[in-house]
Amino acid sequence: MAELQQMMRAGTLSLAALPPLALYVHLPWCLRKCPYCDFNSHQLPAMGKELPLETARAYLAALRADLEAALPLIWGRPVVSIFIGGGTPSLFAPEQVGELISDLRARLPLAPGCEITLEANPGTFETDRFRGFRAAGVTRLSIGVQSFDDAKLQALGRVHDAAQASAAIAEAAQAFETFNIDLMYALPGQTLEQLDQELSTALAFKPPHLSVYHLTIEPNTRFAKAPPANLPDSDLASEMLDLITARSSEVGMDRYEVSAYASPGQRCAHNLNYWQFGDYLGIGAGAHSKLSFPHRVLRQVRWRDPTTYMANAAAGLAVSNENLVTRKELPFEFMLNALRLREGVALSQYLERTGLPLSSIAAQLATARSRGLLAADPQRLTPTPLGFDFLNDLQEIFL
Repeated sequence: MAELQQMMRAGTLSLAALPPLALYVHLPWCLRKCPYCDFNSHQLPAMGKELPLETARAYLAALRADLEAALPLIWGRPVVSIFIGGGTPSLFAPEQVGELISDLRARLPLAPGCEITLEANPGTFETDRFRGFRAAGVTRLSIGVQSFDDAKLQALGRVHDAAQASAAIAEAAQAFETFNIDLMYALPGQTLEQLDQELSTALAFKPPHLSVYHLTIEPNTRFAKAPPANLPDSDLASEMLDLITARSSEVGMDRYEVSAYASPGQRCAHNLNYWQFGDYLGIGAGAHSKLSFPHRVLRQVRWRDPTTYMANAAAGLAVSNENLVTRKELPFEFMLNALRLREGVALSQYLERTGLPLSSIAAQLATARSRGLLAADPQRLTPTPLGFDFLNDLQEIFL
């Protein structure tokens, strides 16, 4: 792992101030690996709603060791948000999640109002379980519904049905002040009418936040080897996204990011920090970190395999590889995130968070504006409606 003294030495970048710091905790196990999923998730050896107690205890101990080894790199910096993702974090019992959050609070200064999100799968839902997570210290639940259509859920390889999804959301709405619903679109054989019905069901729960994801075929997944039939074409998928935006707007939800919609005051603080090129420490199997220092930006990756991770974390060696982000890479990395926001970011944020002068992107800014993809605003980096629709083209200008 990088030594603090080495990170603090003089370098070619000059960051006036360090960005906000978030924490990501990866809990890697799932009931079953979904055929579209390319995340670092690992199926339990036997179907069950919780991990074996011994495995959970060993993993929580590894997370503690991992965090303690990383503390010198972030010492004294307040944490603005925590995201417990996976895998399926709700496989862990509420008491275990409570232990995790207590461990984090004991070792990190959490900012006032620190958002603590937990990803939950309706397939792990049982009465009062979500209330248990709220009592454990979770402030925001993100529910991986994906669909309310049993046939579509089967096609996606999900372990829950529509009734379980509805029951899970109903309890989340009672137990939490804010929550998110994950929904997928452009599913096999899906029509606009079917998606409209899905949206009616989802929006009837009055979710403060909605995340939507186009089903894409990723390498190294089961769908890559055996793609599903009758996937909607790009024109229909575009119409579906327009429908999601229109229906969400009707109930007062704003599309503030490419895949995220929120009611006023309900934007996800953790994801906003990513998109604004903030810092994040990632602990857990396969977790990624991006940490800034006055003259450099460091990226780290933890060991992916849970067993390997636990063994190495116990020895203070949770990081499998790390590298410094080069001056050449920084503009694209910044734009890859910031341009996902419909309102963009202040131009000054580019200077603050990359440590680079404006001249480093002057030619690219001119190109993007001349193509009508970036607004001609001297104070902000804001995609135009065209740039938002053709985001890949806009981002590639900075590659």
